[in-house]
Amino acid sequence: MPVLTRLIPSPLVVDIRPGALDDLGGVLADERIAQSGRLAVAVSGGSGAGLRERLSPSLPGATWYEVGGGTLDDAVRLAGAIKAGHYDAIVGLGGGKIIDCAKFAAARVGLPLVAVPTNLAHDGLCSPVATLDNDAGRGSYGVPNPIAVVIDLDVIRNAPARYVRAGIGDAVSNISAVADWELACRVKGERIDGLAAAMARQAGESVLRHPGGIGDNDFLQVLAEALVLSGIAMSVSGDSRPSSGACHEINHAFDLLHPKRAAAHGEQCGLGAAFAMYLRGAHDESVYMAGVLRRHGLPVLPQEIGFTADEFVKVVEFAPETRPGRFTILEHLDLKTEQIKDVYADYVKAIGS
Repeated sequence: MPVLTRLIPSPLVVDIRPGALDDLGGVLADERIAQSGRLAVAVSGGSGAGLRERLSPSLPGATWYEVGGGTLDDAVRLAGAIKAGHYDAIVGLGGGKIIDCAKFAAARVGLPLVAVPTNLAHDGLCSPVATLDNDAGRGSYGVPNPIAVVIDLDVIRNAPARYVRAGIGDAVSNISAVADWELACRVKGERIDGLAAAMARQAGESVLRHPGGIGDNDFLQVLAEALVLSGIAMSVSGDSRPSSGACHEINHAFDLLHPKRAAAHGEQCGLGAAFAMYLRGAHDESVYMAGVLRRHGLPVLPQEIGFTADEFVKVVEFAPETRPGRFTILEHLDLKTEQIKDVYADYVKAIGS
């Protein structure tokens, strides 16, 4: 009999609920994660460090490492510090930058990572990618998935609202990213991984259609699950295709052209997704998406994150250069400056100012 199934790279433990941090010690005591209990815990000087006093008694075998930021140099230094410690696992406790540093360091020294995010700013908390600032700007580095993900919704509720809302934009952008993947299949013959596409699309739809907001535990549960599923979808496909299309090209263009003015990743991806849906002719879907993003307090126009219409047009024009080889609605239409201006003017009228 041939093997009729495939193994899916995914965490051993996904614990998403209020109070989940209270059982973190029990999760880490799992012999598949930490046989001896020797742990390296990477924290920031902010949210992660604030939880150290609370968690230290339940993690007696842990050594705590404060990470200065989210750069490649920070991640390399963390790996160097951890290398001689003979640890069972690394715990990344904090925001996205800290978790990405911990993911990179864990991959570098060959240890499993436990991700304990303190906000839901983007889907990197469970993805096989670490995004780190480097001398050339910002790079994406392939890493293994976390072996466990623990998300305490009580902690998330206390995070800055902007960083939770940003995760909404990143999750919803999956819908546009999958549409770009399907376009690449039709036009270029690119192979689609149906399971990865289904996971990413349903993650985005679950957030888009949910009537709640970031003050509701039910909504936060759905958002956290969607971000985890997005990360697993990327592992299933072997790249970022299920969650990254024109929306993310626009995001990367903001980052590269305006590194000191760029907004949060999820804010830019949500805006990029709403505009990309309009570009592909899905006008009703674009208007609906923009309305949902607005309801959550997210930007749908560049002026709402401090950019002029002309700057946005240049961002869209430059966006295809950020991901050579990736085919999206931007590459398909290959619009010039004046054409982008015209479509953007129509988009503004459609969604309302």
